[in-house]
Amino acid sequence: MKFTDYTATLKTFMRIPLECSPRILWKLAYNFGWRNLVNMSRFEKRQAKGKPFFPAFVMISVTETCNLSCSGCWVTPGGKKSLSLEQLDGIITESKKKGSYFFGILGGEPLLYKGLFSIFEKHSDCYFQLFTNGMILTEEVAFKMKKLGNITPLISIEGLEDESEQRRGKSDVFNKSLAGVRACKKAKLFFGAAASICKGNFNDLVNRAYIDRLAKEGVHYLWYYIYRPVGNNPNPLNALNEEEIKNLRRFIVEQRKNAPLLVIETYWDDKGKALCPAATGMSHHISPGGAVEFCPPLQMAKEFINEDASNLTELFEQSAFLADLRKMTASASRGCILLEDPAKLVEFLEKQEALDTTTRNTVLQEYKNMSQVAGHDMKENAIPEENVFYKTMKKKYFFGFGAYG
Repeated sequence: MKFTDYTATLKTFMRIPLECSPRILWKLAYNFGWRNLVNMSRFEKRQAKGKPFFPAFVMISVTETCNLSCSGCWVTPGGKKSLSLEQLDGIITESKKKGSYFFGILGGEPLLYKGLFSIFEKHSDCYFQLFTNGMILTEEVAFKMKKLGNITPLISIEGLEDESEQRRGKSDVFNKSLAGVRACKKAKLFFGAAASICKGNFNDLVNRAYIDRLAKEGVHYLWYYIYRPVGNNPNPLNALNEEEIKNLRRFIVEQRKNAPLLVIETYWDDKGKALCPAATGMSHHISPGGAVEFCPPLQMAKEFINEDASNLTELFEQSAFLADLRKMTASASRGCILLEDPAKLVEFLEKQEALDTTTRNTVLQEYKNMSQVAGHDMKENAIPEENVFYKTMKKKYFFGFGAYG
């Protein structure tokens, strides 16, 4: 890295204390920062010593209900399944017993889930990343988050005006999401934007002008995903090809040198080798119907939490289904088996007699209909990190935990 890159990275980090309220900073530093370090250390030791399994992080989809119906989304349009407040509370309580205090809260649209903020308030010692489309993230909601201090909204923006309307099935989506961004800035929150990159939005969102625009709107981090053509309305023609994924990776590495916000992804380690967070055991997912799932888009499972999720630890520790799925996916590829080898995944799911966990009950057939598309495992074309900060963090937390031998 050049000296100018070091100063640019420092300037990016300094935005956070300069722009966020003191309560937000304290919760970010202690609930997320310190507790995460301790949790990851405990997880690493459990994995190394072969102790009973429990993931480092639990992703929780609280409801299927959503105010959008996006192409390529795994959430059931019009779905009504939701976790009870007792189940959501229990998931968090059981996870805390294992040292895990960080949770991804997904939907549907989680802001449509009644009682969500009462859970955030009850578990004030935790930190929550709220995945939202931002359309109902008003100033009133943002200031509730400021008062609690333990929530970082991650606002999904799937393209500029035209692409957002085409992809998400409603008009004026981009501007309404942008209003949510501005509400977060006004409340002095620590917040991010996310984008699932596909052919349709690549040119709009994978460029420095877009990063600069988000930074000017107050966004502190940008999380890039790779589009997965799943759900009842997939569009495989919109999936990235190998060259586009390589270009996305190269862009991320280059922008991390001096971008005015943090550039996040969870696909590659410090050497640029691909990994799957679920295959490493780093994270698993609880569905709106209480299923203990491998990851959010893989909507088949064999275990379900009870009425208060008091059996969650037992399920994670004793699930042969999840253990075998971790081994199988890790042996198949360092990338995403859902994209790279859906036929092998279907064979595994049928052999295991896994259950569809959705309202629509068509997931297995959807996987059978899937065609192979490019994943993020670039093998010999791996592009290593160049920014020292990202390289250090990836080396510590993204080395596979033995999943790949």
